[in-house]
Amino acid sequence: MNLNKIRTIFIGTPDFGVPTLEALNKDERFEIIAIITQPDMPIGRQQTLIPTPVKTVAQKYDWLILQPKRIREITEQIKNLQPDVIIVIAYAQIIPEEILTIPKYGCINLHGSLLPKYRGAAVIQASILNNDKETGLTVMKIDRGLDTGPILAQISMPISANDSYGLLYDKLAILAPDFFINTLIEYIQGKITPQEQDETKASYVNQIAKSDGLIDWNKNANEIKRLINAMNPWPSAWTWWNGKQLKIISVQNKPIEINTYKHGKTFIYNHGLAIQCGEDALIINKIQLEGKKELTSQEFLNGQRDFIGSVLN
Repeated sequence: MNLNKIRTIFIGTPDFGVPTLEALNKDERFEIIAIITQPDMPIGRQQTLIPTPVKTVAQKYDWLILQPKRIREITEQIKNLQPDVIIVIAYAQIIPEEILTIPKYGCINLHGSLLPKYRGAAVIQASILNNDKETGLTVMKIDRGLDTGPILAQISMPISANDSYGLLYDKLAILAPDFFINTLIEYIQGKITPQEQDETKASYVNQIAKSDGLIDWNKNANEIKRLINAMNPWPSAWTWWNGKQLKIISVQNKPIEINTYKHGKTFIYNHGLAIQCGEDALIINKIQLEGKKELTSQEFLNGQRDFIGSVLN
């Protein structure tokens, strides 16, 4: 063990933190002494236990892996590991104060929004739903609140019209490693003074539920398009057709200025599938009927010839 290295505990669960974790492992200034992640999740009918993406990476390198139901349960174990810094990326648990005070440099979080805007869970989806022109990443020192800690650095990036939640998630995850590591090193070297957040500009977002994806066809086409993008890949934007859930996976970027049909009615436009919204209409690219596989709109229409003229709700 090299005593000059920064003794690091990495806390995280989904693949959002994986590029940064891999970069930390390659950086000779850091020694990863433990990984803390959520317990394996039972998946499917057989309830097969599936490791988290962060655990999968940790297993490659034979790191110590801790998976408490509540992180408070392993406070003493963390203390005994004597970390210099604890890095937290998308863990979905509040880190208690008794753990925050353990590492020399504190607990440092990478957050997927430009704080104090969008504290909480579904922050990437919120930036799409609210038609933001940019989003970004914030590195902050964790305190007792929910994403309320002082900011070390931020980096912004534009949101394009065709960015889905999945695409934006991947872009931010790729942007993170160099930005995060450079910020952390500068902080440890004393080159960064943490800046308190402006509470007057703070906003919070909750976790996304499947019900949040239900489309209201009375809304205008641009608003519905943003919902479709924000809910892709999970839980997907969806509607009802013949008593079954129908997922609208993706649509063309530019709505069409047609307002002659009942809201939610399906029709053909330039050989493509279109749906009337409260204002203007959307041309559908991909669609998925409950219990079936995802199809292009043309493939779907080939098998559902009675679909055109339906009114979705």
